[in-house]
Amino acid sequence: MLKALRRIVQKVNATKDTGEALSIVVRLVKENTSADACSIFIVDPERGDYVLAATEGLNPELIFKARIKYGEGLVGLVGERGEPINLDCAIEHPNFHIISDSGEEKFSAFLGVPLTHSRELMGVLTVQQENPAYFDESEESFLITLCAQLSGIIAHAQVMGTLWKSESALSTTIHEVTYSGLPSSPGVGIGTAVAVFPLTDIDAVPDRVAENISEEEKLLDHAIVETIKEISRLKEMMGNSLPDEELGLFEAYLHMLDSQSFITKIKNSIHSGMWAQGALKNVITQYVTSFESMDDSYLSERAADVRDLGQRILFHLQAQEKKTVHYPEQTILIGEEVTPSMLAEVPEDRLVGVVSLKGSSNSHVAIIARAMGIPIVMGVTGMPISKCDQCQIIIDGYFGQVFVNPSATVTEEFERLASEEKQLDSELEELRDLPAETLDGYVTSLFVNTGLMSDVGRSLSVGAEGVGLHRTEVPFMARDRFPTEEEQRVIYRQLLKAFAPRSVMMRTLDVGGDKPLPYFPIEEKNPFLGWRGIRITLDHPDIFLVQFRAMLRANQGFENLQVMLPMISTIAEVEEARRLFVQAYEELCDEGLQVTMPLFGVMIEVPSAVYLSREIAKRVDFVSIGSNDLTQYILAVDRSNVRVARLYDPLHPAVLHAMKYVVSNVHLEGKRVSLCGELSSDPVATPILIAMGFDALSLSATHLPRIKWVIRTFTMSKARKLLDEVLAMDDPVEIRGHLELALEEAGLGGLIRAGR
Repeated sequence: MLKALRRIVQKVNATKDTGEALSIVVRLVKENTSADACSIFIVDPERGDYVLAATEGLNPELIFKARIKYGEGLVGLVGERGEPINLDCAIEHPNFHIISDSGEEKFSAFLGVPLTHSRELMGVLTVQQENPAYFDESEESFLITLCAQLSGIIAHAQVMGTLWKSESALSTTIHEVTYSGLPSSPGVGIGTAVAVFPLTDIDAVPDRVAENISEEEKLLDHAIVETIKEISRLKEMMGNSLPDEELGLFEAYLHMLDSQSFITKIKNSIHSGMWAQGALKNVITQYVTSFESMDDSYLSERAADVRDLGQRILFHLQAQEKKTVHYPEQTILIGEEVTPSMLAEVPEDRLVGVVSLKGSSNSHVAIIARAMGIPIVMGVTGMPISKCDQCQIIIDGYFGQVFVNPSATVTEEFERLASEEKQLDSELEELRDLPAETLDGYVTSLFVNTGLMSDVGRSLSVGAEGVGLHRTEVPFMARDRFPTEEEQRVIYRQLLKAFAPRSVMMRTLDVGGDKPLPYFPIEEKNPFLGWRGIRITLDHPDIFLVQFRAMLRANQGFENLQVMLPMISTIAEVEEARRLFVQAYEELCDEGLQVTMPLFGVMIEVPSAVYLSREIAKRVDFVSIGSNDLTQYILAVDRSNVRVARLYDPLHPAVLHAMKYVVSNVHLEGKRVSLCGELSSDPVATPILIAMGFDALSLSATHLPRIKWVIRTFTMSKARKLLDEVLAMDDPVEIRGHLELALEEAGLGGLIRAGR
């Protein structure tokens, strides 16, 4: 069975056409089990039913025609239960339902296995046999294992819109369909979808109608010419270093590019209404499939060469497309995995929303979107990107819903809610110069997180009292080498000057993990538990001392600098870092510079630091809790891993108890404690954060007015009562629901849903 499983998986992975892959699966399953028939039924989220996508043993004319409603028949029962159903006589089961004209009336035994991907039902695989006997345990186990791997392939195909090969992508449209995902940045976005996909990934190219067939032909002709030039140049460059048989590959490429048959097939696809990139993908896929099906091993391996050639042509097509991409005034980016660089391509005043099929609410793109105030929904399931391209879309960043081609009624309602949001933001501007003070007089400082000088203007315009976290690694990442002491001094001084006399907390270099430097690569199997943050800089005191010196020199005349250390896990790290800081200070004094020692603090981000928090507080001037990493490490959840992202929740009771413990310990030593991280920007959490006793919250400038509104609406006594209530709860979902209700009752519902 293991050999059969490997053979099926290898065949499927080698086949880029999803329909062909499913056909291979049902054929090989039938060959390697006692089944007389094998079929795959796929969930069609648009129609709300199952459709027969492949079969070996039933009537093949019913493929993509036979449909079964949710909950109907044995297929529906398997999907409803989410577990295998093994029957020796299916016809006697009360849920038995025969598909007309399928020919399945002759089968007695039935085994159905659900196809599940990330808790989402993708479909059901069934096997049937004439003999009235249960399928044995080994066959059931074999199919469960196969389905676990096959479900991911189906999920990807649904995302890319390549599954429904029997339906013309040019004529199929979506009407009033709603998809769900993870609410990752609040707000309402109404606009036109623009599909984005990875450069030169030919499988990711969506089917799209050509706006101008003649123009698409010209794009193709130009791409072919440029590819011929590229291949000829490569052949000439390699002429003296490769044997003739290897150079034959370039000859084969050039021959194919000169082939009228090859070019004509692509142009015929364009003439049928397909844009050039989609036409290229379709023809290359046909050639690849043809080569892979050949028995001759040499010829079958040529499929990879054809794919490579297709990628090269696609590169030149996309190079032209990039120059002429049109982003509507109200653009909503949609993609399998939207990246920060894709956001950067869109003019800032035109981007009104983002939908990403992969990723979580803690992905970098989600964090950036929140900082920009752009609504985003991540982890959307079942949404076919290619079909949604250029559709009218509404995204609800509060509840994680995406409405494709919504009705006029739905559109009018969300336009009203969006208008109310704008009005609310306008009213919140009046709070800019008012303190973040509760109704009974408790004052909290509100700082901002920064990384670039461009953050300064927005931060000051919303009334920020200073910088609670400045990410000094940004200029390190923007270079091809470590910045010099003078380069760092200039950057730091600009920031200190812009905020003076307000304080600026600069975090020392925090790289490693998810923030590698291109010129300082770190290869680790588990980077989040590896060499990162303070561990790197203490191992390289030369880097550390240069940064300390630059900070101290930049602070001359302003005296508003505060320095904090990231990723502290031991007392020894604090003491060693302080020793280096004093060394840098004494060096500058010896050089005759008038510098002063700034306040010195640490970030609490790992569990060991939580339990050492009082001892740490004795050795520093202040403490700041980094909620993002602290949540990740306490819950043992990689927040960027979509498979476990749902487990990442800073409102988890373990995280809340840890933060309260740190605040109490730090205050026992008479030191200030602040919170920076995504939790600081969450209005739902604000009441319990001030109740814990945080002296300051550091957050994105975009969210500062809303957090101030929450603080000025609550009393400390009400906030403390809320904190006591949630600390008695054991479920983060229950905690969030309880806090959302409290905001609604306080008249702050506009912060957790669309509208006021």
